[in-house]
Amino acid sequence: MTATPQRARHRAARRPLTPLDDLAGNLATVGRRSAVVAASSGLVMTMALPASAAPADGTVNALPAVDVSALTAEARAALTSAPTVTVPANTAWEFTAPTIEIKKNPEPEPEPEPEPEPAPAPARSETTSRSTERAPVAEAPAPEPAPAAAIPASAVGSAVIEVAARYVGVPYVYGGSTPSGFDCSGFTSYVYAQVGITLPRSSADQRYAGTVVPASERQVGDLIWTPGHIGIYAGGNTQIDAPRPGKTVQFREIWQTNPTYIRVG
Repeated sequence: MTATPQRARHRAARRPLTPLDDLAGNLATVGRRSAVVAASSGLVMTMALPASAAPADGTVNALPAVDVSALTAEARAALTSAPTVTVPANTAWEFTAPTIEIKKNPEPEPEPEPEPEPAPAPARSETTSRSTERAPVAEAPAPEPAPAAAIPASAVGSAVIEVAARYVGVPYVYGGSTPSGFDCSGFTSYVYAQVGITLPRSSADQRYAGTVVPASERQVGDLIWTPGHIGIYAGGNTQIDAPRPGKTVQFREIWQTNPTYIRVG
């Protein structure tokens, strides 16, 4: 009979064991009651058991103590030094929403109202009998202009300013365009008409009635315009205009911050 030589058996090489390997092996024997130890942070997390494993006394969310007899000395030391984290069963999260106040944007400043155009004279019907027509009512003559006010020395010789100065003291009348009363654009259009220049009725249209010139090149008699208002440049730091209700046509200092100067004619 031939004898079969028996080969020697060698144990396969294994990685060296660590205390955590011992802990993993021991936890496998504990069963459903187990604990996970995070040795690096010292935090112990206890795994929850199924409902069938709840304590007999019926305590809700209570977990039984973990059997640590099978753990290594190092694992038990880690459990002993780890802080205990507990959260009451009736803990509730609360969040107080901040009060948000919504404010409406302020209303924009109203734009200056356009100055009214003079109402056209009613058309006479061709079919109206001459016998039934009323005699025309004589219009009251316009008051004679007051003597010209003193003209600033810087405006002497200007035909426009000489005409404008005749109406110093005429009251401001909204929509007015005669010596009985002027608004700002009614005054400028009336004055320029006396020297043969026709201007649009409103200050907004007079803004485009001529050529804009820089303040450094302004001349006596140029229009001086800002949104909603217009006057006539009288030289130096003065102008002549119909300011606003309650005021009269007058020479006064230029109050506008950055007016536009317009040359017409």
